[in-house]
Amino acid sequence: MATYDEMRPTFPDRAQWTLPHVLRTRAATHGDQTYLDCPEEGVALTFAEVHEQAGRIATGLRQVADTGDRVLIMAPNCAAYVLTWFGAALAGMAEVPINTAYLGDILAHQVRTADPAVAVITPEHVTRLLAIEEAGAGIRRFAVLPDPAAADPTAAADQVEAACRQLRDAGRDAVAWADLAADHVADDLPDPAPQDPVGILFTSGTTGPSKGVVMSQAHMYFFADECVSLTRLTDDDTYLVMGPLFHGNAQFLAAYPALIAGARFVLHSRFSATRWVQRIRDARATVTNFVGVMMDFVWKQPASDGDADNDLRCVFAAPTASYVDDFRERFGIEAFVEVFGLTETSMPIMSPYGQARPAGAAGLVNADWFDVRLVDPETDEEVPVGAVGELVVRPKVPWITTLGYYGMPERTVEAFRNLWFHTGDGLRRDADGWFYFVDRLKDALRRRGENISSYEVESPLLAHPDIAECAVIAVPADHEAGEDEVMAVLVAAEGATIDVDAVWAWATQRIPDFAVPRYVRVVESLPMTPSGKVRKRDLRETGVTPDTADRTRQPA
Repeated sequence: MATYDEMRPTFPDRAQWTLPHVLRTRAATHGDQTYLDCPEEGVALTFAEVHEQAGRIATGLRQVADTGDRVLIMAPNCAAYVLTWFGAALAGMAEVPINTAYLGDILAHQVRTADPAVAVITPEHVTRLLAIEEAGAGIRRFAVLPDPAAADPTAAADQVEAACRQLRDAGRDAVAWADLAADHVADDLPDPAPQDPVGILFTSGTTGPSKGVVMSQAHMYFFADECVSLTRLTDDDTYLVMGPLFHGNAQFLAAYPALIAGARFVLHSRFSATRWVQRIRDARATVTNFVGVMMDFVWKQPASDGDADNDLRCVFAAPTASYVDDFRERFGIEAFVEVFGLTETSMPIMSPYGQARPAGAAGLVNADWFDVRLVDPETDEEVPVGAVGELVVRPKVPWITTLGYYGMPERTVEAFRNLWFHTGDGLRRDADGWFYFVDRLKDALRRRGENISSYEVESPLLAHPDIAECAVIAVPADHEAGEDEVMAVLVAAEGATIDVDAVWAWATQRIPDFAVPRYVRVVESLPMTPSGKVRKRDLRETGVTPDTADRTRQPA
């Protein structure tokens, strides 16, 4: 059986698999070369400057928090985000990146679960966090960042000061982010071990709230170094990213790989399909990545004779679309690479660089580092070649998969039953060893690059007085990115009538916009199993019906 056999760690000594070690090393070996380049901010920092500034943040963090504490970051893409993440690692603390769209119960759950000691936020998030004050009671200091997109620095500074006053008036300690950093780098910063936590990244819940994946130093390093191997990244490369830093895709599949390789990392504030190719040219980017619909949006832009006039060598896409060969030819790209992995598992399945692969294949098993099986989800018995089974994974070396779900021991044990991590995803394998993603076995959705917990959409909808029952499912989106649209199937409370427009208005105040159901269908009853669970498979098979309301077709 063919396997992925190109994974050769940049730092062979596993005792060195920590972000502080990599940052110190690159400051020494590539100190005067540009690492962090944020064109919209006009900020370009060398490896040595990033190391020094992150060290001052680490020193400041240790004045208010302790080794092992958590540092919440809720901010748009900017240089300060990266410096805070690295500073937390240098301080022996774990970053907790939070989606900037979150509010209400979803935000409260993640803040309460992570229990951070420090929160780094922008002014727009102050009111949201004060609204869930009980959940964030353990936050000892708020550090407020200026809006990186602000055109007027004076106005941005005024907004920071106003936000700090609002927090102080509520009895909370608050400083401008610039004042979080000390004026020097302490000489006694800790030296974390590979097994120490460096991050808690929340992933989708299935039948319960979202779970905080605890990543050790070695886990995050290995995940990033897999990307170095996958894309053949070197210090001659420029890796450009437009996705949000609160996702692992921009963090340990872009920023961290560039750090390991000594490459330049170009960070844009947000994705733009219309400006994608120009940004690639302007940055002289050689590597970039796509998640979800990003590739489809770029492909649908009007073609130009100059599309291939760029330095792009490799695109890391998950997933790739059916027109990947045409995309590569249009934009003059040497290779597309793809994987199958989860935050919890790193990337056990990877596609070799430049190697032809069967249509739809995600890759081959990274067999030097992982054992993988496809099993019957009911029995955990392995299924035969060609059959669909749940992907289960276990590492062959310590610390390259998650330490567990933070504060959720029962969910951790459930996921690791029979000493294999159960991904909840259905795949099949062919006789040559290629793996193909087939379906989500777990009850989660993915829309516009965001993982969505059906539970965390259903809960706020069920709080509506006119709704008695609710089931949220995925239905196919009208593009080739292999993602979902969100659909809510509702049953009215006794004596009530459901006003769909009122449901959407209710949802937008309680659910992140990307998770607000596009489709709403009202039914008399939901199909149930004998044990009283909703048969969501039946609802997915029925899909969008003529009586289903579509949010995109509502009058303005």
